[in-house]
Amino acid sequence: MKPVRTCVGCRARASRSSLLRVVAIDSTLIPDERAAMPGRGAWVHPTLDCAETAIRRRAFVRALRVSGSPDAQTLIDHLQRNG
Repeated sequence: MKPVRTCVGCRARASRSSLLRVVAIDSTLIPDERAAMPGRGAWVHPTLDCAETAIRRRAFVRALRVSGSPDAQTLIDHLQRNG
């Protein structure tokens, strides 16, 4: 049985292998492709639609328990390059 996670963007459940883990380091959203970085992680489909929805709904702020508005440019750049 594969681990299942919920996308913070669209709120759909999917296998862990089909989602991208995102962590916050110094209020910057960093994609964690290997899902091995320390700290809290939020899972999102690796699409711009889901990431932008999560940013707009402030889902990363709640899931990662960060204060203020995190810088999502690194995450957006990663998603544009890969996909």
